[in-house]
Amino acid sequence: MTEEDKIEEIKKEEEVAPKEEDFQDKYLRLLAEMENSRKRMQKEKHEMTRFAIENVVAEILLPIDTLENALGFTDQMSEDTRNWAKGFEIILSQFKEILSNHNVVAFHSENEMFDPHKHEAVEVEETHEHPDGTILQEFLKGYKSGDRVLRAARVKVAKAPTDNTSKEENKEQNHE
Repeated sequence: MTEEDKIEEIKKEEEVAPKEEDFQDKYLRLLAEMENSRKRMQKEKHEMTRFAIENVVAEILLPIDTLENALGFTDQMSEDTRNWAKGFEIILSQFKEILSNHNVVAFHSENEMFDPHKHEAVEVEETHEHPDGTILQEFLKGYKSGDRVLRAARVKVAKAPTDNTSKEENKEQNHE
């Protein structure tokens, strides 16, 4: 074998054999991909845990509201019943503290504008006294955790009367 043949054979081997840089590049890409997958899985796990906690908390909100409403009538109770109510008030405050520890807060809705992301309209009242879309009454408090609404507030919303309603009211007034 001549020297030229040996050189040509070595060149062919270099072309066929993977280069060390190629292996290093593939290795680094694979490491980055694995790190991204690990971070994505960790984020998904964190979000699933947060949503699970928020769902349980959302289910507890109704009994808390019921207890809070019942305790609103303590002034109408007998002395013995008021003593019992003090114990229930302590329990209610413990529930509220747990909600606070998980960044769950009630939000106020009355006299604000209706937001379908935060409110559920259960009643509409036609009126000239308030701007269209103003919340007139809150029947059930809304709660949120950070920016996420856990439970929409149930509210009564003001609506501008339609022209037909105004005409009917005028006719009724004229007949009187």
